[in-house]
Amino acid sequence: MVKGAQKDFYELLGVSRTATVDEIKSAYRKAALQWHPDRNPENKKEAEERFREATEAYSVLSDSQKREIYDRYGHAGLSGAGMEAGFDSTIFQDFHDIFGDFFGFEDLFGGRGRRGRSRVQRGADLRYDMSLNFEEAASGVTTKIKLPRLEFCGACNGTGAKAGTGVTTCQTCGGRGQLVSQQGFFMITRTCPACQGAGQVIRERCLECRGQGRIEREKTIELRIPPGVDSGTRLRVAGEGESGPNGGPPGDLYVVLEVKEHPFFERRGADLYCTIPISMAQAALGAELMVPGLTTEERLKIPEGTQSGTVFRLKGKGLPDPHGGGRGDLYYHVRVVTPTKLTREQRKMMEQLGATLKVENKPAERDSSLLEKMKDIFG
Repeated sequence: MVKGAQKDFYELLGVSRTATVDEIKSAYRKAALQWHPDRNPENKKEAEERFREATEAYSVLSDSQKREIYDRYGHAGLSGAGMEAGFDSTIFQDFHDIFGDFFGFEDLFGGRGRRGRSRVQRGADLRYDMSLNFEEAASGVTTKIKLPRLEFCGACNGTGAKAGTGVTTCQTCGGRGQLVSQQGFFMITRTCPACQGAGQVIRERCLECRGQGRIEREKTIELRIPPGVDSGTRLRVAGEGESGPNGGPPGDLYVVLEVKEHPFFERRGADLYCTIPISMAQAALGAELMVPGLTTEERLKIPEGTQSGTVFRLKGKGLPDPHGGGRGDLYYHVRVVTPTKLTREQRKMMEQLGATLKVENKPAERDSSLLEKMKDIFG
């Protein structure tokens, strides 16, 4: 708040204490246009004072939290809560049509405007694409990768300056990293082109990193791929990205996985699907088969009279959930194979069998539930 008597914010904007946000915004727009210092060259000092008062009033009454405290406790309540009215540069962004395109408002309200950017920055995140075969993805694997990245230069301690030379204060901006100019009433700031906002310049560049403070090296990183991952899985390795400029913290490494398809298992989430051919005799008489599983052979019992298209489930024999949700199931779709060539003896036996098996060759009733189930399982 401007020094002197503390005026009522509602009175400053000419609104009631029950005014809506839109009414407060409209009142501030009117006051800002009226008391804009550039519009009052003959009475600039008073205009600046009135303009500041209106802006501080708006900064409080447009903020629901500040307004509630102000309504209950007044100016003392704001001070006690550490919420002095002050200056918020977003006000000028909201009223761009009045104030124009300003990059900052340094020292506009006692130095509470936006400051220049810090020289220290976080390093970039990196991406590494990795291909796994189906078995590796199913069981999980520990592997090592070689990753080229920018790392902290030890020769110059990340400063970019040759050892023993150090850095000097930028003469263009005086070490602030920004240049400040005045446009009418406003103080406009921009990044110093001489030091790129660092506030310092290098006298002699480091021979190792050529003044960059970082140098490209190849790092070997050990990765633990959890079991059950799928194509598109993204693993985050914290702190293994590039080192930050000027000693800033490193970024992260993201490993994006691609899992190759299995020769006969089809994956759907953590469940696996497979088609198993059986003979007509096995389907009719029943059988006990050893069929391929995820890691070992599995015992599959075929009951008498099994029809082609029957699906059997082995619970918990699918893939593990990489997020710890247990294991999926393993589904076997049975397909009865009809022989295409028979020997004379086989044909004779088949004819004898066929004579004893009477089937009425009429269309069967549509089993909608079975069709929907098969459609859901096998697409």
